[in-house]
Amino acid sequence: MDHGDATTTTDPAEAESSLGAPLVELKNVNKHFGELHVLQDIDLTVRRGEVLVVIGPSGSGKSTLCRAINRLETIDSGEIRIDGQPLPEEGKTLAKLRADVGMVFQAFNLFAHKTILENVTLGPVKVRKERSSAAKERALQLLDRVGVKNQAQKMPAQLSGGQQQRVAIARALAMKPKVMLFDEPTSALDPEMINEVLDVMVALAKEGMTMIVVTHEMGFARKAANRVVFMADGQIVEEATPEEFFTAPKSDRAKDFLSKILSH
Repeated sequence: MDHGDATTTTDPAEAESSLGAPLVELKNVNKHFGELHVLQDIDLTVRRGEVLVVIGPSGSGKSTLCRAINRLETIDSGEIRIDGQPLPEEGKTLAKLRADVGMVFQAFNLFAHKTILENVTLGPVKVRKERSSAAKERALQLLDRVGVKNQAQKMPAQLSGGQQQRVAIARALAMKPKVMLFDEPTSALDPEMINEVLDVMVALAKEGMTMIVVTHEMGFARKAANRVVFMADGQIVEEATPEEFFTAPKSDRAKDFLSKILSH
């Protein structure tokens, strides 16, 4: 699986130099829900091969940011570009762009009436127009990679939550996306299932997949992120390497947030 020449180094300085050109760019993005200004003048660039983790208190705009990047949420003003192309309004160009942006949600969103294998092959066949034999072969490789190949003929309801979420990751990867968005992918899981999903995500990060991850899992942020973005009240308050952010946060909001979650 080719994601460019990303290295698997964990040294932030080296990792930074291994990153490619800007892949996701947000410029002056604003979004309101009624009176609520959920995204305020957001400027953010994610480079090819970068793992960006977005953290912050509930209601800070993290999920809205994630959903705006593949246009599940519209924005009021500003610009979002994926690989140099502005986000289209709708139609075929939007469908094509969505295929370049894999998305994994809190809820697994698998098709309940289709087998695991069918869930993973549907997009490549319908959207990417792949031959079903090729799509099936690749789907089985991906299911093997996330550790659920032996469940290929089962229905989603027969799998645990952790297994279903790993299938959801395989399904997103089957589209050969340029970037993967994860919106709190472990928050609906029982504690013992969280690591099996995070392990798959850490492996993806090491392989150089460009990832934007909204999560409460600080261990994942420390281990896999090139950069941490801290959001509060619809704004990016702080961004830093994980090392800098967790050892010496600059803003009072971040210090307060970290003191609450790290003391438990």
